[in-house]
Order: sequence, then structure tokens, then C-alpha cells
Amino acid sequence: MNFQITRQNLHSGLAAVSASIPSKTTLPVLSNILFEAKDDGVWMSGTDLDVAVRVKVPAEVKEPGNLTAPGKKLQEITRELPEQPVEITTRGDQIELECGRSRFKLNGLPADEFPSLPEIDFADGWEVEGTALHRLIRHTSFAVSTEESRPILNGVLWELRDGAMTMVATNGHRLARMTLPAEASESPSADFIVPPAALSQVQRLFKEGDDLRVAKNGNHLGFRAESTEVFTRLIEGSYPNYEQVIPKDNDRIAVVEKKSLESAVRRMAVVASDQTHRIRMTFEDDRVHLNVLTPDLGEGHDELELSYQGGELEIGFNANYLLEVLRYMPTEEVKLAFKAPERAATLEPVPAEGETLDYLCLVMPLRLLD
Repeated sequence: MNFQITRQNLHSGLAAVSASIPSKTTLPVLSNILFEAKDDGVWMSGTDLDVAVRVKVPAEVKEPGNLTAPGKKLQEITRELPEQPVEITTRGDQIELECGRSRFKLNGLPADEFPSLPEIDFADGWEVEGTALHRLIRHTSFAVSTEESRPILNGVLWELRDGAMTMVATNGHRLARMTLPAEASESPSADFIVPPAALSQVQRLFKEGDDLRVAKNGNHLGFRAESTEVFTRLIEGSYPNYEQVIPKDNDRIAVVEKKSLESAVRRMAVVASDQTHRIRMTFEDDRVHLNVLTPDLGEGHDELELSYQGGELEIGFNANYLLEVLRYMPTEEVKLAFKAPERAATLEPVPAEGETLDYLCLVMPLRLLD
């Protein structure tokens, strides 16, 4: 293998791929990046066996070939190279870099030791707008579970329907669901449970203006735009019926300025218990009282003016869950809806006039112990 490439192209290719390399692995080849020099450019690939990234960078290929080489070391070297063309050649299982007066030799491993990437035919897939995909990921993936006891909740449910797509994530205590219109597609409706690690690679590597092709083969899902591809293993199983847990009869409604509520909850969280993070909220006409009492630390009280209808209500929440949900609300005002102190509360954005936003978050309350 022999090719010449600009330092910038080499650096951007390595940066794109090396984020998919695991920090610790028992398989040495997973610490490497696979280089495949072809007539039309150089493909670089990295994987942790769950998520794989593949990018093509422009290069003048003098001799096609392939080899894997240490990803992080190459990235560190390339970051420090002068802005001059880089000549890359291989001798056996060694990769050699020449740039100006700098010369490096690194030991690699044969390409056939590198795990094969999923074979996905993107012609059969769905076309997805980058802006919509970014919004769905940003506003839902924060709510996934990190506990290993229910692996199905460690992924984000992505529902693709004709004319709409929805993403849902929950850990059983809070839930986020967003639906956006999508272009009508000839491909059938589909549901995927996607690991958040793959979605964060999609966010990182694809721009909002990109039009992506998404396709599935077996238990793998692939994303492609121009010269970048991301592959992920899907989480198998059926996602819980989230519609069942979203209350339809919450009739006590509060509308509040998001930043004011966020600030008040953050202040209360300072004195809340490190175990439960519980804060007590008492809603009454036109105001809410926030109280915290932590026996071994102290107490706090705050109050906010808001619009509220529905009779006095006292309810407890995990302050961290409330703050997380508020952080991702895309509007300046938030609508909170309640039924009773032991029933789930919903939070929705209050859109500007003429604007519609199909976004809902749910937070389970905490029992208040007097």
C-alpha cells in the first residue's frame, strides 16, 4: 500500500474513526484502524464490535492495499505533523509515515484480523433528514437507562412511519418522546432499538444539513451520508408499551418560565439528600412552593409565580430528573400537568403561536414522607 495525503485529510479521517476505538480491549486489533487504499481514495474504519465507523478521505493512491495500524498513536502523531503532504507506505505489517523531515514506523496487524463490517444495502433503506435526526437524538437520548438489569431500556426506540418518525427513551423513572414529520417513504414502517453510543456517533459525524440513508440488515443498522458510514448492532427484544404509561387525564395544569423553574430546582438540589435528591413542590393558585428538608444537612425554601389551575397539590420529585428534562425543553415556557401526588407528571413545551411541537417528557414522583 502506498498513498499520499494532505495532513488535514489524514487528521480529519483519523479523528472521525478513532472515537469508535475502545479505550480498553482484550483484542489488540480493535485498538487499530483499518486502512483500505483504493483507486478512488482511502477508507478508514474503526470498531468496538458494537458500533463501527467508516470514512473515505481523498488521497493520491499509488499502490492499493490494506493494513491495520494503531489508531490513537497515529492520531497523536498526525496532530503534531507540519502542514505538508504525508506519504504513507507499508512494508509487511509495518506502516511508515513521511512528512517533511519527520519519519515514523509503527507496527500494524494484517487486515484480515480486523472484524468484518456489516454488509448493508443502502439502496433499500429510508431517507432521513439530518436536522430532524439530530433533534430527535438530542431531545430523547438523555433519558435512556444505564442499568444493566433491563437491557431493552439501554436503547432508544426509533419508530419510522410513513410521514413521521418518533424517538422514545426511558429508564422507568423518566421518559422522553418526540415525533417529527418525515418524508413519505416507499420503505415499510419499522421499529429499531438503537444504542445511544451509536446515536452519539451519528450526531458527531453527520451534519444537520446532511441527507442520510438508513438501512437494516439482520441485526445491524447502517447510516450513510456522502463518504461517512456508521454501523451499529441493534438491541434485540420488544420495547415496553410506552403509550400505556403516558397519562391522558392529567387535569391540573401549571405553566411556568423554564429558566426560573430550573434555577429554583437547582438551588433546592444543593440541600437535597444525596440518596434521593427529593424536593417537595406545593402548587397553589399562581405560585409554587419548593421545599427541601434533609435532617443531617439542613433545609431550603423557595417560591415561584406561575399560572396554575386545579386545586392545591403537594408532590415530590427527584431534582436531577426534573433538571434533566427541563434542560432539553426547546421553549421558554413549560407546561406541567398532574393528576395526583402518586401519579406521573408530564412536561411539555409551550410553543409560539402557529408553531406545533410534538414533544413530551414524563417524570415519576417520589413518595413524600412526613
